[in-house]
Amino acid sequence: MRRRIMSTSIAAPALALAALTVPAQAGADDQARLQPFLADQLSTLKGGAAATVLVHGRTLADAERAVREAGLERAGSFDKIGVVIASGTRSEIEAARSAEGVTYLEGDQPIEYHQETSNTATRGAEAAATLTGADGTALTGRGVSVAVIDSGVDPTHPYVKGATVANLKSVCSPLDETGCQVLRVPNALDTDTTSLGGHGTHVAGIAVGRPTTLTSGEKLQGAAPSASLVSLSTGAGILILGADASLNWVLENHAKPCGDGVSVAECPPIKVTNNSYGPSGGGAFDPESATVKLQRALAAEGVVTVWAAGNDGGDGSESLTNPPGQDPTGGIISVASYYDLDTGTRDGRVSSFSSRGAATDRSTWPDVSAPGEDITSSCRPYLVICATGLDPKDGPGPLDVGTFNTISGTSMAAPHVAGIVAQLFQADPTATPAEVEAALTSTAYKYTDGSAYVDGSSFDKGHGLVDVVAAVAALR
Repeated sequence: MRRRIMSTSIAAPALALAALTVPAQAGADDQARLQPFLADQLSTLKGGAAATVLVHGRTLADAERAVREAGLERAGSFDKIGVVIASGTRSEIEAARSAEGVTYLEGDQPIEYHQETSNTATRGAEAAATLTGADGTALTGRGVSVAVIDSGVDPTHPYVKGATVANLKSVCSPLDETGCQVLRVPNALDTDTTSLGGHGTHVAGIAVGRPTTLTSGEKLQGAAPSASLVSLSTGAGILILGADASLNWVLENHAKPCGDGVSVAECPPIKVTNNSYGPSGGGAFDPESATVKLQRALAAEGVVTVWAAGNDGGDGSESLTNPPGQDPTGGIISVASYYDLDTGTRDGRVSSFSSRGAATDRSTWPDVSAPGEDITSSCRPYLVICATGLDPKDGPGPLDVGTFNTISGTSMAAPHVAGIVAQLFQADPTATPAEVEAALTSTAYKYTDGSAYVDGSSFDKGHGLVDVVAAVAALR
């Protein structure tokens, strides 16, 4: 299943962008449980053909031993959650499945990536103009780094110029994709890709865009215009392993994303990750997946994880929301798209394309909504995603022709919330991820769990619009 970017546009069909509780028991035959994707993959794996597998152990040593004794070729590991990445034949993978201490085997799923008034609707602009953080400065996300896991970023774009404090690429083996490394690259290097490129740059601008006046005189800024950006580029045709490798990098480096010797003032800790990707059509929540183990470990270490809910719409008869966003762990937030009618109104509606959960299962509902329809942010006209927008605008400089555009999708809603989370951590640096989520959901505007599941004139179940001013008051 390909991971998809959670953006869509009226100019093109919706684009699809699909990535510490250890299970107590294995299957009835004492073999570890197989992820359905991997089970299907193994059923067609012939002879000496190899597949990538994530071997989950009760401990890292258990997983390492299983890989070694089964004859699998080790490619890497996620040490903090006891997962070893390897490749091997069907028989070798089955041997690892039966090893002592192995709890779960997971495959490497292909995945895809899921306006000026938007910060008015959320009251984010009001908060930035009228409230101050614990540091005494305007509530703009200062002192917080936002990690954006996406197609990459153009750090020279005028909307995000100067925001990037760490620029990284998740590089997987081009031959068998069993090994991924997250590599530092120069902060000025454009890591956004030409294939489906522009998505990450647009998303980053929504989260941390600096105050910018366009040639037309229109003024823009991101949700947290003083927050720092840590960009983790996974490219366009990404697999779950590349995205998980990025989450794992954040888990291991969130306290010092620029490395030892760089001050917190120059490079603040990462307090929130934005993940605007997921499998097409939603799917069941899998608590044993590496993605879920990683985000739960992040929550335990003080980092919020934000997910785009998906662009599959739905009528409530089944869940179409992005699976990892369904995690009930405090500090893991699923975001639906809200349409403010391009007026900054707080009485708009949930976007028709925004994924709904199952009407009878509250655990599948998105947690909140944020503006995701007709969102103007940083773009480059030659990049694929940017070309889907119908409203190109010129940036502040004479050469900034068509460098802003308007795109829709839950990909655009999620970074609003990631930026707002940065504002909340500036307001209360001692808050836990669970407290931040509770502040957002308990104060969401027009939150409802009423009987009408899909109603174009009001919010669907669980889709209250985030309210920054009210959330800050609740947090304090």
